[in-house]
Amino acid sequence: MLGAVTGRILITGANGHLGRLVIRALADDPSAAPVRAVVRSQRAAKSLDDLPSPERREVRIINYADRAGLEDAAHGCNAAIHLVGILKQTRANRYEDAHERPAEALTLACAAAGMSRIVHTSIHGANAASRNGCLASRGRADDILLASPVPAVILRVPMVLGPSDAATDALRRQATAGRTSLVRGGATLEQPIAAADVVAALLAAIRPSVPGDTLIELGGPESLTHRALVKRTATILGREVTFGSTPLFAAHAFAWLVETFSANPPLTRDMLGVLEQDDRIDSQPACQMLSIELTPLDDALRTAFKEESAL
Repeated sequence: MLGAVTGRILITGANGHLGRLVIRALADDPSAAPVRAVVRSQRAAKSLDDLPSPERREVRIINYADRAGLEDAAHGCNAAIHLVGILKQTRANRYEDAHERPAEALTLACAAAGMSRIVHTSIHGANAASRNGCLASRGRADDILLASPVPAVILRVPMVLGPSDAATDALRRQATAGRTSLVRGGATLEQPIAAADVVAALLAAIRPSVPGDTLIELGGPESLTHRALVKRTATILGREVTFGSTPLFAAHAFAWLVETFSANPPLTRDMLGVLEQDDRIDSQPACQMLSIELTPLDDALRTAFKEESAL
């Protein structure tokens, strides 16, 4: 399947969870496209050393808002996979610097380099008109990419389940705590998707058969409450868990407090708003367009927690 992806691929945010998985998927297929991986620091570049087939991977250290640096990296590449984004804004890492500015620099760089396509991962609920700072910033970045002269495919996804992913680690902590208190008792609907399915969707979206300037909503095969998801995870891990409930106003008050007094708060109000939105997506149109099949939820959980699973 991957062999149909031809020409060098530029990957921004290559050291992130999805970036590493995309690089590994391409490395596992010798007929697939070589990679030019873009990261922001020497430390991030070093973190890619353990991935297979280093001879088919070039790593460049570039600020994601550096148009000239990105343009130089884009030359000789056929397509870009843009994996840059944050959920939590801090004093040192602002949404605009993580979303809009990189999107603007990348679109100009890819256009100047004559690239054929940009594929970008966004999140459900992204909307420039949103009152939520994260969702509004994400929506503006999506709009910038879709307005680019280079055809863009925006893939909006919910929680991604994969080994060592931050959201997956948080889910594990809740499922193994013995007793965990969830905001609103865990009533939020979630539709988690296997990381391998997102990688398959990203690589499929590069192909000319998928229309450019397209916004694709993709979720996992089940929409269930967060409480039910934590319970399923505990069962997969062979653990028992009981639940308490934290009122939404109390969670907001805590987020406001740590935002006010911490340069790097563990939770922000925007982050809480993203986490508390309901996910109920019909993924069938996306699966048909991308020619992919979704991994069943229990299988995705077993893979995500394969080192700890009691099964």
